[in-house]
Parts: sequence; structure tokens; C-alpha cells
Amino acid sequence: MTSRPGARATGSSGTRSDGNDFKPKEKVGPSHYQMSASFRSEIKTLTIVQLLIWVLVATQVAVTHLNLVSPDLVAAPYQWEYPYLLSLIPSLVGALALPRNNISYLVISMISSGLFSVAPLIFGAMEMFPVAQQLYRHGKAYRFIFGFSAVSVMYLVMVVAVQVHAWHLYYCKKLLDAWFDSTQEKKKK
Repeated sequence: MTSRPGARATGSSGTRSDGNDFKPKEKVGPSHYQMSASFRSEIKTLTIVQLLIWVLVATQVAVTHLNLVSPDLVAAPYQWEYPYLLSLIPSLVGALALPRNNISYLVISMISSGLFSVAPLIFGAMEMFPVAQQLYRHGKAYRFIFGFSAVSVMYLVMVVAVQVHAWHLYYCKKLLDAWFDSTQEKKKK
């Protein structure tokens, strides 16, 4: 490939330029594309963490119901854990939305995440509160998971799950805004 005839860009010392003076021209498209890529990455990471939390809860439920270990070793699941098992649905729908920028799947994922993920966690916090209060006041626990108080372990899981789901909803909303901005730009053209 040949270059055009004429003077070449020179640096301050009269030598040829190394290209640093042309950096502003190397910008990559609108910023919402870059934001979309970073939000996708965050959502993928949070989806993996959500799946790990789901596997923990599903394992406790399965181990208890299949009688794989002694009930003294792993306590029976609380009632909120059963509807929380449906939290896999919003994660999978959200993952389906990412490859093709499917706005409707992302909206369905956000709504169902509130219904199947956050609502059971709120119910679980209320369900376990009397047991946690009894443990705090009297130091007595009646249910255990590998020697630890079941209510303490499950509250720890819930605290992590609430944070993960909240960040997931936040990044989904930001990604939705970025996708909406890009569709608006396409309509203007």
C-alpha cells in the first residue's frame, strides 16, 4: 500500500511523527457502545455469582429432601428457599438478552428478578427474624448447617444474595438505558 505524495507529519524535532499527535482521531464510536460492553461484562459476572448462590440453596434443599446426610448435619430448608429456586429463571432470561441486545428479554429478566429473587429474600428475612432474635437474646439455636446456626448461615447467604441481585438490577437498568440510547440514535438517522 502506498501513501499519498506530499509532506508527512513531523514531530517537534523535525523527525517523522510516531502517531501520538493523531490520538484524538482514534476514538471508538459513541460512548454508549463502550458502556454497553462494560455493563455486559458486569452482568455476566453477577449472573455467575447468582448461579453459585442458587446452587448453594438448591444443594441444601436437595440434600435435605433426598436424605443424603443426617438432619443433624444439614437442617431442613426454610420456606423462602423454595420460591427462591425460581430465581434461576431471571438469570437465564437475562443471559439470553445479552447476545442480541434484546430489550424485551432484559425487561422480563428485571421484572421476574424482583418477583422470583428479591421477594423471596424479603419474605425469608421476615420468616427467619424470630429465630434470629431468639439466637441473639438467648444464644439457643435448634437448626444447624455443618455445626453452624442455620439462621446465621442463611442470613449470610441472604445478605450476599440481596447485594448481588441489587447490583444486577442496577447494571441491567444502565444497560437498558444504553441500548435505548443507541436505538434512538438509529431512529434519528
